[in-house]
Amino acid sequence: MTGQLSKETAAATTPTFDLTNPATGELVGTYPVHTAEDVAEVVARSREAARWWAGLGSAERRRRLIAWTRWLAEHSDEMCELGFQETGKPRGDVQFELVASLEDIKWAAKNAERVLKPRRVGPGAAMMNFAARLEYLPLGVAGIITPWNFPLYTPFCGMAYALAAGNGVVVKPSELSTATGVYAVESFARANPDAPDGLVGWVSGFGETGAALCRSGVDKIAFTGSVPTGRRVMAACADNLVPVLLELGGKDAAVVAADADLDAAADAVVWGGYWHAGQACVGVERVYVVEAVRDAFLRRVRERVEKLTVGLDELSDYGPMTMPGQIEIVRRHVTDALERGGTALVGGLESIKPPYIYPIVLVDVPEESSAVREETFGPVLVINTVPDTDEAVRRANATNFGLASSVFSAAHGPEIAAKLRAGGTTINSVMTFVGIPSLPFGGVGDSGFGRFHGDDGLREFSRPKATTRKRFSIGKEMQAFPRTREQFTTVRRVLKLRFARRWN
Repeated sequence: MTGQLSKETAAATTPTFDLTNPATGELVGTYPVHTAEDVAEVVARSREAARWWAGLGSAERRRRLIAWTRWLAEHSDEMCELGFQETGKPRGDVQFELVASLEDIKWAAKNAERVLKPRRVGPGAAMMNFAARLEYLPLGVAGIITPWNFPLYTPFCGMAYALAAGNGVVVKPSELSTATGVYAVESFARANPDAPDGLVGWVSGFGETGAALCRSGVDKIAFTGSVPTGRRVMAACADNLVPVLLELGGKDAAVVAADADLDAAADAVVWGGYWHAGQACVGVERVYVVEAVRDAFLRRVRERVEKLTVGLDELSDYGPMTMPGQIEIVRRHVTDALERGGTALVGGLESIKPPYIYPIVLVDVPEESSAVREETFGPVLVINTVPDTDEAVRRANATNFGLASSVFSAAHGPEIAAKLRAGGTTINSVMTFVGIPSLPFGGVGDSGFGRFHGDDGLREFSRPKATTRKRFSIGKEMQAFPRTREQFTTVRRVLKLRFARRWN
């Protein structure tokens, strides 16, 4: 595959790289390393096609986006198999990604007109003789840079909101998950053969290709990935003042209160900590359990974790680590936690058997440990004991990250959730707000800024435009020379009458 380039560009052979299954080493595909010139051509073609797309209007865009969801549903088995071959994650996890992706596309398609349509707004007393109007216009071309851990969901999510808002799109998938990223892009054209070639394009390669996309003249970059790479993306975009949406890492905490349903909490925390081998920015990495229920909760967690299955079988709970380098980070975190006095409730260093890491549960790990402070991004759960939920909240918030959080409490969930510093909080479950397309998704602090999903997600890929129209004159205008003493006196009286009085 060569990407959506002209025959002349494709013929001038560029270097390639192989994509392999992380568990078996089998070849999945070979892809080009696109240069800055290649990227510029793909963006130019998308920009040209985007004019047609923006001109269709919301109803026609909605029809084509819904056609896309139907095509994807009909070819879901093919997509799930490709995702499995590329990442080694269980087919059920890939299927889960696809379902969430289709929900996002459908929601964005059906709600774009409501969110972005022109509307009248009140002009206020000072401008009462004007009519005011607000509209949201397409940006032009959005660049979507996606990570390897969710190779379906992240490209589809970015594409859904950018396309629904009327933009062209160029996707740069991770070099570790290029196959599904390319399939996601090309599926749109297969579902909509009447769309101009290049409306949704892709480029492949490594960091240099991503940097080239940032500097290619796109109108926005939406990036999902690590904090260090997010900083590099932002720096590259600063050259041309390209706005960015950054969805970065997390060190998500769960709080288990004394009145929690411990069985439900253990079920949720174990799933949140180990799905996709813990390779998720939104997942449970830290748990703070109130001392009164500590032993009962640990017993339940241990029972569940010891039953987890790891491998490539159809119904394995999770598969291999995708990035070999991440295995060494996990090893460093576990070593540091144990050396500082933490205890292994389940597993330990012997659980690290590349390309797999079997489940590890660490208990009472000092807060200064790297396993508590840094993103582990592996199947390691840290469970620390606290005297009460106030201390749990304090520790949960003592991080630069702020993506997701969870609370388990029968009576005090909303009260505890309100105190947690995170982009989203789930009560008596984990991460469910991520799967609700009408809710915004994103973080605070080192977890990034900007939002996918919901009304906010559609507006991320739009530019607001304000228009005013003078309806009638009201005597001497304030926006005209020369100023008069009478005008000054009148405005002074109105100002005091309107703003100096006590408000009820």
